[in-house]
Amino acid sequence: MLRVMSALLLVVSPITLAAEAVDVYTQEQLLELIRSQKHLEQVKKVDDCQLVQDIEARAEVLKQPLYQYLWGEMFIHGTCVKQDAPRGLALLKASAGQGSTEAMLQIARYYEQGKYVLKNKHRSVQYLYPAAANGDQQARMMLVRLYNEGFGSPRDYEMAYHWLYNEVFNDQKTKDQAWGLLKKLESKMPASAVARARGEHLWNY
Repeated sequence: MLRVMSALLLVVSPITLAAEAVDVYTQEQLLELIRSQKHLEQVKKVDDCQLVQDIEARAEVLKQPLYQYLWGEMFIHGTCVKQDAPRGLALLKASAGQGSTEAMLQIARYYEQGKYVLKNKHRSVQYLYPAAANGDQQARMMLVRLYNEGFGSPRDYEMAYHWLYNEVFNDQKTKDQAWGLLKKLESKMPASAVARARGEHLWNY
């Protein structure tokens, strides 16, 4: 009997060790994967769909916003699970409801592009504004661009201008793009509003 048990252990242990070799992502790792748009590639190609149950538990049971984002994206795109776009978008909205700027930005993209949902740039603005308020640079640039296209409310132009004008940029190209967006928005604003918006602290004016 002992010999049989030893033989079974020898057969099972390599599989167990292989499964344990892949760790669930830390919040920092997952955030970086999402921001670089490599989260689905990581789950499917790098980790070979081994972490599906762990991702599901963190999204559905623990309700962790970044895992809700990942689990939702997996359903939207059919990555390692059967595609279910309505369920996926509901998970993204749950993540956004918990304050995930990444989820807000992704939902805004879907509404702007009309991908998986009817195109609705006004709704895109509704998701971008809180993401921009939370400090997301992509959201701020996208928000100003949509304002320039005529979407959203003119009463929010001043705050959006203020956010983007006071941003710090990692490269000249992005800074130039931001300045071009701001110059267009200026044409829609009174000079006094532009002057206030350029202040480091908007409430000082």
